[in-house]
Amino acid sequence: MLEKKHHEGYQICSSCIMDTSDPNIIFNDEGVCHYCTNFNDVILPGWDTGPDGFEKLTNLAEEIKLESKDQDFDCIIGLSGGLDSSYTAYIAVEKLGLRPLLFHVDCGWNTDQAAGNIEKLVDGLGLDLYTEVINWDEVSRLQTAFLRSGIPDQDLVQDASFFSAMYNFARKNKIKHVFTGSNFSTECCREPEEWGGYLGIDKRLFKDIWKKHGIGELKSFPITDILIYKVLYQKVLGMRVHYPLNFVPYIKNEAEDLLKKQFGWKSFKHKHHESRFTRFFEDYWLPRRFGYDKRRAHFSSLIMTGQMDRDEAIQRISRPEMSEEFLAQEYEFVAHKLNLSIDELDDLLNSPKKSYRDYKNKRWLIVLGTTFMRYFGPEKRYFR
Repeated sequence: MLEKKHHEGYQICSSCIMDTSDPNIIFNDEGVCHYCTNFNDVILPGWDTGPDGFEKLTNLAEEIKLESKDQDFDCIIGLSGGLDSSYTAYIAVEKLGLRPLLFHVDCGWNTDQAAGNIEKLVDGLGLDLYTEVINWDEVSRLQTAFLRSGIPDQDLVQDASFFSAMYNFARKNKIKHVFTGSNFSTECCREPEEWGGYLGIDKRLFKDIWKKHGIGELKSFPITDILIYKVLYQKVLGMRVHYPLNFVPYIKNEAEDLLKKQFGWKSFKHKHHESRFTRFFEDYWLPRRFGYDKRRAHFSSLIMTGQMDRDEAIQRISRPEMSEEFLAQEYEFVAHKLNLSIDELDDLLNSPKKSYRDYKNKRWLIVLGTTFMRYFGPEKRYFR
């Protein structure tokens, strides 16, 4: 039985490596955290990547093919060049025989490696790619406003552009099926909300941050509220979001090896490193400003799914993924790209810490919808 305990000092889960840097973490009497118990009690019993799971996925693929036989594409896949989306594209084509449109959003932070991976998959799978380029001036001003806001959730700007652009494109072009790389195998331990894991694109939050910290106008930046694409697009207009990696064996190292051998795809040092800003945010900004390290959730997911040893995770998280020299260079790069001086970025790094609670938002409504999805839909991860 889980019981919330008041922590007088530091505590780490006895099974994974989630710890009290998540202020809402709960431990049972054996010192096992709620992320682990949720995985064992909620996710694992209904997670089938064997023959029965794959049969469900192939039956779904046949339904999609029949439904879209008169269209140019069966589905759309948002492709970042990272592992999850790349392997999703591979499964869709090579295992399911689908005709997906690969959709990429360029908001100015692609690494060369990510761009190379996208090109290799497009050529290797023989697919069409549509790239939507977001106005850089608006991206940079919005990201600067978020930095000024003082909140941990600095990747919301990129997330908003990625999801909004793709869902809007799919709706406009009548593509009803969206394949996503979200999965239990590498993401069963969701990043805590306190670490910048806000539950979705909250247009009210964006508007208030922009009102207080933005400069100028945003005329073209795509912001589609989570309730629009979750309720209007999916429940009213019939768009469906699918999670194919939850129905097939998805082992991180094996998937990387396959993509390397078959397409010349290149793996990254760590999850989310396909974006230069996300790499900077997760490896430098978040740990040094707030003391949060998202690798705890990433490694804990791999521990729960048997892909990483706990001792290995503890050893690896004891040091940064990237060298101090590299991180210092990235700090300077990000400052200059956002048209900030080093001193200005230093001031923001050391400014008063805030959270989404300091701004207008509709989190209560998003939580209500998320809770509904957790109990009646495909989402089984723990949200807190």
